[in-house]
Amino acid sequence: MDGGNHSVVSEFVFLGLTHSWEIQLVLLVFSSVLYVASMTGNILIVFSVTIDVHLHSPMYFFLANLSFIDLGACSAASPKMIYDLYRKHKVISFGGCIAQIFFIHVVGGVEMVLLMAMAFDRYVAICKPLHYLTIMSGRVCILFTAAAWALGITHSLFQLALIVNLPFCGPNELDSFYCDLPRLLRLACTDTYRLKFIVFANNGVICVVSFFALLIGYIVILFTVCKHSGGSSKALSTLSAHITVVLLVFVPIMFIYTWPHPSSQMDKFLALSDAVLTPFLNPVIYTFRNKEMKAAIKRSFRQLMIVRKIS
Repeated sequence: MDGGNHSVVSEFVFLGLTHSWEIQLVLLVFSSVLYVASMTGNILIVFSVTIDVHLHSPMYFFLANLSFIDLGACSAASPKMIYDLYRKHKVISFGGCIAQIFFIHVVGGVEMVLLMAMAFDRYVAICKPLHYLTIMSGRVCILFTAAAWALGITHSLFQLALIVNLPFCGPNELDSFYCDLPRLLRLACTDTYRLKFIVFANNGVICVVSFFALLIGYIVILFTVCKHSGGSSKALSTLSAHITVVLLVFVPIMFIYTWPHPSSQMDKFLALSDAVLTPFLNPVIYTFRNKEMKAAIKRSFRQLMIVRKIS
């Protein structure tokens, strides 16, 4: 085989989350509720931060960007998964599979950089408060966001470059509910040992290094808070929310890309958590543990009610 795209497989078949119809019904309700709640919660955060002048600060700017990315995170695989829970024959076209991988990795890359930006923002706010406004200027915030998107798209295009010209000549069954890179590589009609190693290096190592860098950064910030302010409840509440989100985002990804003996069911559970649970929990964590955010959402609701009455 040589020249161009060698693929003869035009579609892939998902084996789904389970073969039990009863469990599929439970998952259908569970996933649908979480998807709607995720979309609503994240849209509400983006809307509140945009219109409320009290939230026009770097921390909430990054939070709004994270919520915007979470809208993409819960839309990259969840709608297809929910739709497939109705169907016995779950298929996705080759092009659709490539597109899904692209958007999943863009979202993952952007989210990772945004979490680092949020950690840096908290470090400056707590460890260098007198220089906060100078360091975290509007220009710096925009540069962080632009860098997040540039790195996310570059990372995703690199993933596509690994697979777009691989020969797929059968089988075409993916033991999953979405297209993920490690499983897709197993279906290629060629030796993919080197590619699997590159995927591990590009995804697993980056995730692990980023995770521990963030963890060390937040430990330094926590020590600073306890040392200089005696453990300010507001600062600790904000930091605990950030650390919880970091754990929710990174732990499933690290298991999927670095676990030496992956379990199909464990991978599916972690992927489901990453697809529908994490985007739902992020706005919940940031909202319920932040008085300013709760107050802003109430103000947004009041403004919406006023607009509705006028119209």
